[in-house]
Amino acid sequence: MTLTKSSSGDGGALRADARRNRDSILKTAARHFAAYGVNTSLDEIARDARIGPGTLYRHFPTREHLLCGVLQERKEILLSRRDEVSAMPCAGSALRAWMMGLVDYFSVFNGLPQPFIDAIEAQASPLANTCGELISITGEFLSRAQAEGVARQSVSAPALFLSALGTAFVHGKADEYGTTPERIEEILAFGYLSSGTARDAADAPKSISKTGAPHD
Repeated sequence: MTLTKSSSGDGGALRADARRNRDSILKTAARHFAAYGVNTSLDEIARDARIGPGTLYRHFPTREHLLCGVLQERKEILLSRRDEVSAMPCAGSALRAWMMGLVDYFSVFNGLPQPFIDAIEAQASPLANTCGELISITGEFLSRAQAEGVARQSVSAPALFLSALGTAFVHGKADEYGTTPERIEEILAFGYLSSGTARDAADAPKSISKTGAPHD
């Protein structure tokens, strides 16, 4: 009986130690991602967290797993805004608010959009589920806006998701080119809101598809 109790107690201590290590890794990784971007050294994260690299990789086998863990709280904050944005009376405003929330989420760390783009192509990525969930929610806002005639019927949720990633890519460069992230988002919005296309349709150039045929 004594051995059983001791064994159980040791197991609990090990689990508590593992939780402490995991929490320390996540907090340290968040600091490093914020300071140096998503491509920061994982070994430096382990060193700063005062653990061995092997311990880090046991908890988070890849950089994407670590990113997924660090982003979980921010993802929950983004998703908590869903009901608030859904309650907006104007579907176009709700869609824009959701898109701005996506851009803010993707802009939290320098270089963050790229892992999400990679995750879309590689479904095995731990970020793939997040991509699917956010695309689905984007589709809900888009469908409502399309039903009310304030968003183009030709626009798709995956296209908007990629647009948000692209906008996040250039957020950090806005000041260098004499503009602001908000202005970039505004320009993007004219690509999916009907009011923008109606106003600019006469002067808007046609893009060229891979087949050479012009299309909107």
